[in-house]
Amino acid sequence: MTSAFPQRPFRFGVQLTGAPTRTEWVDTARRVEDLGYAVANMPDHFTDQLAPLPALQAVLDATTTLRAGALVFDNDYKHPVVLAKELATMDVLSDGRVDIGLGAGWMASDYEQAGIAYDAAGVRIDRFLESLAVIRGVMGSGPFSFAGEHYTITNYDGLPKPVQAPCPPIMIGGGGKRVLSIAAREADIVGVNASLHAGVIGAEAIATMTEEAVADKVAIVADAARAAGRLDAIELHIRTFFVSVTEDRDQALVDMGALAGLDPDAIAASPFALVGSAAQIADDLIERRERFGFSYVTIGAGELDSFAPVVAALAGT
Repeated sequence: MTSAFPQRPFRFGVQLTGAPTRTEWVDTARRVEDLGYAVANMPDHFTDQLAPLPALQAVLDATTTLRAGALVFDNDYKHPVVLAKELATMDVLSDGRVDIGLGAGWMASDYEQAGIAYDAAGVRIDRFLESLAVIRGVMGSGPFSFAGEHYTITNYDGLPKPVQAPCPPIMIGGGGKRVLSIAAREADIVGVNASLHAGVIGAEAIATMTEEAVADKVAIVADAARAAGRLDAIELHIRTFFVSVTEDRDQALVDMGALAGLDPDAIAASPFALVGSAAQIADDLIERRERFGFSYVTIGAGELDSFAPVVAALAGT
């Protein structure tokens, strides 16, 4: 089976969370860039991590070519006018190296601990859609007004405007049909995720990370993109969680399967997993790009150095 999406060159990101000192954070950012990764991403949670906006600005200040963004900003944590202004400012200060990752929010513990109302998924998604329209509108030229159920913007001319016009690339990640369909219609980058309806990463989410589940999710994106005439406009992204660059692939798969509650063969086949030698992983990525369309791949910070040979072999090809 061949992907419905055009095959784009590979690029790679690293998801960072924090460091105990500024020096270590800046050194890591420079290492990410030096090793050939294209993007430094951060989550947006109230857990033990640096706050993404100031931390990402520090990453941008420390580098010259590296892009930076969130995987992804939770729409409920910031008013879209505030987020748009902060991201536009960062885009100006980085000479246009910001990505906008935006989602409807999912981690129930964040909401509970912060006292933010954890509305039904449909309400959160409706609000996120309005927010997306607001962010695009206030970054556009001239004054912008918007009257929605959740946001009202009146004659607001968002300044500064971002360097990347009309706005920086937008990434939307999702695991369910509605958000994946929205992403196909609205995003520059579509992140295919596990389904997180339970509000936690557990057995339910892991069960939606199989090869078959990912194929279904990619088909949803392709159908919606085809209907919107946007197949050529979309870059497909995946944040891999089961990653091990090792010569003992079989044992690594057994160990990961035991932790995830999945058969080792299911781990091996999952697009969320990259396990084996650098050459094996490169072959798997090429096959998955041909089959699914994934060309933008993000790994965790723990694999930054061990995964570098894969980046060296594939980035830009």
